[in-house]
Amino acid sequence: MKIKFIGSGSGKTSLKRFHSSLLFSTNNYNLLVDAGDGISKALLSQKISYNQINGILISHLHPDHFAGLSGLIIQMKLQERGKKLEIFVHKSLIEYVRDFLYHTYILSTKLNFELNFVEYEENKEIIVEKKLSFIAKQNSHLDKYKKFDDKKLLNFSCSSFLFIYENKKIFYTGDIGSESDLFLFDDYKIDLIIAEISHVRLEELISANKILKSDIIYLTHISDEDEESLSSFINSLAEYKKGKFVIAYDGLSFEI
Repeated sequence: MKIKFIGSGSGKTSLKRFHSSLLFSTNNYNLLVDAGDGISKALLSQKISYNQINGILISHLHPDHFAGLSGLIIQMKLQERGKKLEIFVHKSLIEYVRDFLYHTYILSTKLNFELNFVEYEENKEIIVEKKLSFIAKQNSHLDKYKKFDDKKLLNFSCSSFLFIYENKKIFYTGDIGSESDLFLFDDYKIDLIIAEISHVRLEELISANKILKSDIIYLTHISDEDEESLSSFINSLAEYKKGKFVIAYDGLSFEI
């Protein structure tokens, strides 16, 4: 399986990095993880045809992870897509996402392809294709917003994921809220971590990995102002620690 960083930036718009997004590619399936503002242009910049994408997984509804979804679907329509598109959404958000697309005039009767919504929930393995699956767990990233919801209408679902490919396990933190979220999948043997670094300190990640024991950690969700300090910190580490960390950039890809 090949994993490619379509975007590696934080929630702050940058001229150097698109918002955080990943593409998991097996021989039979291309899964886009998150579709934030600018995702259509980000895919173009990586020379990835919209119609290569078989499914889109949404971690939560912050604009840098979700706001580009409707625009991407329209681009697929303009490219005369014919094959089904699967959209993986937490079960508590699925009706909102359906309504959002409807209110941006994405009408099933006007599309030339089927939108198939696949709901996921905590601790339940979802099969993407024969060799690739994922498990979601709720993290604390959106908990701080609850006290501001005067209308009591919002849902605060935000997921981290364990991707399983053959015998390999990849922990993608997504946006998290605290160091404790790094241990959501500590009952699994994790081979590789893809960690956002905007909402957790690198020192906390290093400490957590003493327990998680991942062979390598890719750092993403990087703001322009944090890039230099992050690089300096890693360069200050002992050689055996330094080699565990890779600072992601748009277009970086690797195979597992």
